Amino acid sequence: MALRKRWKPLERKTVGSAPDAYGVVEFGDDDGEVLRAAAGFLPDELREELSYGEAARVRWERAQSRDHAERLLEEL
Repeated sequence: MALRKRWKPLERKTVGSAPDAYGVVEFGDDDGEVLRAAAGFLPDELREELSYGEAARVRWERAQSRDHAERLLEEL
């Protein structure tokens, strides 16, 4: 099951708009295919992918805690 959120372009502006919170994040290619999913602190996950990854798009869901983010990831 994928997140039911719209894809956003993975760019500096998008990274800057991420909440300072834990969550689950999906990274996708230009066609909207999921490349990978991760759970963690959203700004850190997005910055790392922007710097070192190959994703073109991103979407995320905020979580209450690190444990909650991990549970959300398991449900994907």
